Amino acid sequence: MLESRRWTTCTNSTNMLDLPLSFLQRPAAPAISRPWLLVLLHGVGSNEQDLFGLAPHIPDRFHVLSLRAPFRIGPDAYAWFDFSIGPDSERSIDAVQEAESRALAARSIEAAAGQWGIAPERVVVGGFSQGGMMALSLLLTRPALMQAGMVWHGRLLPQVVPLTAPADALRGKQLWLSHGTHDDIIPLAHAQAVVQHMAPLPVTLSYREFPGAHEIRPAELTATVAWLESLTTGPAVR
Repeated sequence: MLESRRWTTCTNSTNMLDLPLSFLQRPAAPAISRPWLLVLLHGVGSNEQDLFGLAPHIPDRFHVLSLRAPFRIGPDAYAWFDFSIGPDSERSIDAVQEAESRALAARSIEAAAGQWGIAPERVVVGGFSQGGMMALSLLLTRPALMQAGMVWHGRLLPQVVPLTAPADALRGKQLWLSHGTHDDIIPLAHAQAVVQHMAPLPVTLSYREFPGAHEIRPAELTATVAWLESLTTGPAVR
């Protein structure tokens, strides 16, 4: 079921955004003259409240925008796309839903950045699990929207590979990829496959493995935040 509400009242700010997807936001500190934007995409069966709980840990140089996936699968539960698992443990996805969600997320990112006056060079798109798959897909197919992608416990969607942007469009982009060594939902091998896929591409990859299952533990969050902070002082800063 496609969620029909197109936007929601923002959180902790009087500055309203008009986006295609429902969302929560935490504004950057008022003293920041050139803020960054971090867009967060939750996992299947969750909602925009989930990753928004990480906002207090994100540097105040960032606007934090947590988007809700468009397909409702239960009470307060949403997905970016439906999927099924075959007898051989292979997953197949609803490619039409994935494409629609990717387009809606791209429009939301572009609209938020435009309404806040944030250049793509200061935009990071990240997600967990299915949201991480979407973040990686957006980096590969719409790199002009962002400077960096951030993937927690995700995988590469084969359907997206043929849509990858030319190498020149990916040049200078950055990717954080982290995974749990005991992840029983999306096995570690999927993260390692992403590393192999990214190797020939002109994207700077930061890859870390952490003890744990399908979850973001404190050490992983701390390392991710340190990476985010490094972006704001790197050559991409405008």
